Amino acid sequence: MSGATARRLSQGLAVLLLLAIGCGREKKESGVVVPPPEPLGALTLPASDLYSLTYPTRQTRLADTNYNGVYQPTGSGNPESGTYGSVRLGNYGKQILPRFHEGLDIAALERDRQGRPLDDVFAAANGTVALVHRTAGNSDYGIYVVLLHNDPVGEFYTLYAHMAEADASLREGAPVTAGTRLGRMGNTALSGIPMSRAHLHFEIGLIANSRFLTWPGLPKKYTPGGKYNGQNLWGLNPILVFRDFESHAGKITLLDHIQRTPTAIEVLAKVRHLPDCFVRHPLLWTGPASSSDPIVLSISEGGVVLAGRPATAEEAARLGKQNAAVLRVNETALGKNARRIAVKRNGHWVLGSNGENWLSLWLY
Repeated sequence: MSGATARRLSQGLAVLLLLAIGCGREKKESGVVVPPPEPLGALTLPASDLYSLTYPTRQTRLADTNYNGVYQPTGSGNPESGTYGSVRLGNYGKQILPRFHEGLDIAALERDRQGRPLDDVFAAANGTVALVHRTAGNSDYGIYVVLLHNDPVGEFYTLYAHMAEADASLREGAPVTAGTRLGRMGNTALSGIPMSRAHLHFEIGLIANSRFLTWPGLPKKYTPGGKYNGQNLWGLNPILVFRDFESHAGKITLLDHIQRTPTAIEVLAKVRHLPDCFVRHPLLWTGPASSSDPIVLSISEGGVVLAGRPATAEEAARLGKQNAAVLRVNETALGKNARRIAVKRNGHWVLGSNGENWLSLWLY
């Protein structure tokens, strides 16, 4: 265990203890007698399911730098458009701007005479089935499966979308092992995907908020997938996860990977409670548990919260009457900035409308 990880472990356990003490006090005041929280030494973290990482299809070149034949491009034909990040273009009013792609579009290796993919889809790691969405036409993901996995950082997800079918044996809540068949590659989606571009959309990342279904920003229309709707799933770059895994001979946790992921934006925000993501991922929090002081969120290019800490007095003073502000931006890590959480106005970085929506979800 690295020194940084050990420090995070100690700090994260302290957060858990403070939360446990707070919960215990609330229950005692309500007349319910509860045992005292366990000492730090009694708290144990789960092993990482990432140790079992494997490929979600028979394609084994996901860590390669040559994307040709590995990833399914959009209609542009550019292989990079099937990878993660600000790799696509979209129409936004009268502007054509970069568009973010949150996973990998893995191309088919084998097709039948009608051009339909024959590739099976497999669980990328040991885990538990969280969702089997068997309806093809009411979600951008089409037919898709979400698995949950354990790691020292806390729970993380993998997602498998646009499938032609989900395996009939899959049951929500059931355990699966790496390599378990989940279904078959396809082209299902709310908007049509040509059969010639059928693929597996694969993600790995963190869930933004366990209270997603009561979030005020939730669209009033039907939200397919419930808590596992795409708005609540925020992906890391799977290519870099696979490269990390291979370069460390399989001895890699998602916590290790997140700690190596560069921060693109730091956001300063006032909060009324410790955000849900740090309750579920306490090792991402540095410093004492904060209940109402301003905090600093470090986030990736793709909008994943990488770390959090209390703001310094000097940083807190910068907020003034604002509820949130952009503290710093690493333009190299931010790249083409297709998420547009932070945007530049009059030479200064500020939260755009996307950023306000993002902050509302993660802090709710």
